[in-house]
Amino acid sequence: MFPFFKSKKKKNTNKNEKKQSFETVAKTAGKSADFKESHYKNPFTGAEFSLYFITTLIDPKILQEDVLPSLLSKEFHSIDDLVTLVPILDIQISQKEEDIEQKLFNGYTLLKMKSGQSFAFIATKNELGREVSQPEVEFSVVGPKEAFVENLSDNINLVRRKLPIKELVVDEMNIGSMTHTRVALVYLDGLADKANVEIVKNRLQAIDFDQIMDSSFIEQIIADNNYSPFPQLLDSERPDRVASVLAEGKIGIMVDGSPHVLIGPTTLVEFFSAYEDYFLNFSIASFFRLVRVFAVAFSVLITPVYVAALTYHYELIPKDLTATLVTSRQEVPLPPILEALFLELTIELLREAGARLPTKVGQTIGIVGGIVIGTASVEAGITSNVLLILVALAALASFTTPVYRMSNTIRILRFPFLLFAQLWGMLGIVFCFCILMGHLLQLTSLGRPILEPIYPPRLKDLKDSLIRLPFSSQTQRPQFLRTQNPFRFSETEGSKKKKDIDE
Repeated sequence: MFPFFKSKKKKNTNKNEKKQSFETVAKTAGKSADFKESHYKNPFTGAEFSLYFITTLIDPKILQEDVLPSLLSKEFHSIDDLVTLVPILDIQISQKEEDIEQKLFNGYTLLKMKSGQSFAFIATKNELGREVSQPEVEFSVVGPKEAFVENLSDNINLVRRKLPIKELVVDEMNIGSMTHTRVALVYLDGLADKANVEIVKNRLQAIDFDQIMDSSFIEQIIADNNYSPFPQLLDSERPDRVASVLAEGKIGIMVDGSPHVLIGPTTLVEFFSAYEDYFLNFSIASFFRLVRVFAVAFSVLITPVYVAALTYHYELIPKDLTATLVTSRQEVPLPPILEALFLELTIELLREAGARLPTKVGQTIGIVGGIVIGTASVEAGITSNVLLILVALAALASFTTPVYRMSNTIRILRFPFLLFAQLWGMLGIVFCFCILMGHLLQLTSLGRPILEPIYPPRLKDLKDSLIRLPFSSQTQRPQFLRTQNPFRFSETEGSKKKKDIDE
């Protein structure tokens, strides 16, 4: 019986059922062409044993150069001799037949003696994967150029190189009744809040899902509000960023097969902060953060404000601009809402086409398609050139969001604002903004308010939110994390003025 079928019947432990269970696994796996079964006899002791393995999952060199020569060229009496005979560290001896399927299909070679009920699982996995490369999503001009890969062990290695301390705890578990995906919970013992660690651990252990293919599966399952369009866990592909937030007292979730690590608890302002900000002067980094926040507000509101002004609030338009708008719209037969929806949907189509096509073709579609469609729509009188400029600027502003998941949310937000702007004008925009703020006030990340430090207000945490103060001012870790050690370094030493050489 496969392990992802849970039976409520009482288990029978007689030998016949165990033998039948092993034979069932071997019979089912034998239907695949890459399942192999080999029988051997030790020439010195006459001990007979069999090897079972999946050829596409193991490294044949390990089997031919390390395992078989050790078993056939030396005296081999019992299965317990494997630990001393075979020069492989990962050798597990067990009598639990429920482990056979999981180990066999994870790159282990199963050794079974002709006499005896024990099994030996020898690690012969063929490690395939790409090498560490530069970040693609969180690329930075300044700073390290390392990114996570799909191999969980390599990702843990990258983090441990950044944090070579004994307090770094890696708690592994298998999730997914079919995939048995390795998931690692990483945090700093003695620093991370124990309540946060228990919340994440309990949520991970409570997952009852058949397949976990990526960290995004975990993020959607353990999120506080599964119906919110806002991400509630920050994901990163940079080892330096993960190591930095772990040192703050946060928790990381690594998933085997995913190059992105989930980070929590998190706040809304972190989604608009690029890790490159910490490599720049604090004044420049603060300016860039404010630019991103303004760009997001502009991206969401500019098109709804255009629709509201032309539909209900002509008096808000300056006189010098009225003539320009009248001239640009005199040949447009569509109302402002349909004109705006047409261009917004066109932009979304170009984005999707550029993302789904091959890289070189996608870039050509995005540039040429935008120019051709924009020019043709204005000349055909379907849209005005003023709105075309505004929509293009809004699309450009949305690209400033450094986290891809949040940029998708920003793309969706403007459509409800457009609808309310058409219904009630500026009052509709304010009403939609109130709904949005009400949702954000209730939204949490692992039980912590996502609007922190704005709500609840924490003045000390403002030093690294919308603006970033110098490192000498950041003597304490964020308060909302409730870390066991809130101080990063001595405030007197950190704020001590450095004297000039001639003083």
